[in-house]
Amino acid sequence: MKKISWLAFSIILLSFTMPIRQKKIWLCGDSTIAIKQTTAYPETGWGMPFVHFWDSTIQVQNLAKNGRSTKTFINEGLWQQVIDGAREGDYIFIQFGHNDESKEKVDRYTNPEDFKANLTKFVKEARALKAIPILLTPVSRRKFNEAGIAQETHIIYTQLVKEVADSEKVLWIDLDTKSRSLYQDFGKDNSTLLFLQLKAGEHPNYPDGKIDNTHFSELGARLIAQLVLKEIQALNTSLNQHIIVPKKK
Repeated sequence: MKKISWLAFSIILLSFTMPIRQKKIWLCGDSTIAIKQTTAYPETGWGMPFVHFWDSTIQVQNLAKNGRSTKTFINEGLWQQVIDGAREGDYIFIQFGHNDESKEKVDRYTNPEDFKANLTKFVKEARALKAIPILLTPVSRRKFNEAGIAQETHIIYTQLVKEVADSEKVLWIDLDTKSRSLYQDFGKDNSTLLFLQLKAGEHPNYPDGKIDNTHFSELGARLIAQLVLKEIQALNTSLNQHIIVPKKK
């Protein structure tokens, strides 16, 4: 009888001491998401502020890298890292297009047919692990016409993401449209504050200055990350219960 009681006590004790496995969010993509070196500051990927939205049960694994397309993400073994590490219930966010559409960079260029095939591969292999894939259209570059209207910069590859999302019945976020709307709200001139735009001598990392309409400043990365969070909330997944809600003062 004493042995049975001790066994029961041990089981109860273990239930309190065994660590709960953290659910992971995997970020797969390019330089617009990636973690930046200090030598690139103030350039900031939106995946950097994104980590601060979650409670202690969520771990963000940011595997996004500068210059990656769906093709190079696979060829360099980055996707395999996701497959090897992801578990049931993890979320896998997939945002590509910037580098896939760069025909002049043959090492990373991915034609539309292969782009769709690669995205489909990501979705199917994530689901095979019982992980939850979420596709994102490529975040927009900053481009305004003479009338001050923010222009589409990923027309073809954004549509391809939508087609895969529709055919595979997968969750998706239209970050292209949402980000372009953000730039429009800021306006043609003020939207430069969202990007890596520096005058000569303004920052030691860029002594000659920098005019970049693709990569974000700290402010831009934070606001894009907040856009993604808002869209996640709209999808109403189990992630919503892990978002840190600010305490009212």
